[in-house]
Amino acid sequence: MSGSTAIHRMVASCRAGEHPRSVARLGSGWVILGERQVLRGYCLLLPDPVVSDLNALVADQRTQFLADMARTGDALLAVTGAIRVNYAMFGNLEPALHAHLFPRQRTEPEDTRCLQPWALDWSVAPAFSEILHGELRGALAAELARQ
Repeated sequence: MSGSTAIHRMVASCRAGEHPRSVARLGSGWVILGERQVLRGYCLLLPDPVVSDLNALVADQRTQFLADMARTGDALLAVTGAIRVNYAMFGNLEPALHAHLFPRQRTEPEDTRCLQPWALDWSVAPAFSEILHGELRGALAAELARQ
């Protein structure tokens, strides 16, 4: 698989210790915070090595990726106080496996509370910054290390 996707570039940046939104290295890959925090704590799980899709992983790798996805969800619940986590894997725009995790809060506005995350207004979502999200990133990393 070519190294041309954003997923490949983000994994390479994580490996080099240079990705500013990197949270933790897990058994199957990397947890990073989303570039836009459309929901506080939105993050991605990126496989390392990068593969095209979930079905490209052999059974034990697939099990590890899905377990790491759930583990990240557990950490998000603990750190953000969310009432649930929405999970999504598509790979249509970036044709490489990656999972999106969106913590959902009881305090979300009523008119958007039940919407899927891509129906939210991403243009007004705060961009990741160490000043705004560094404490969250650190707490999530600590919770993942504790588990």
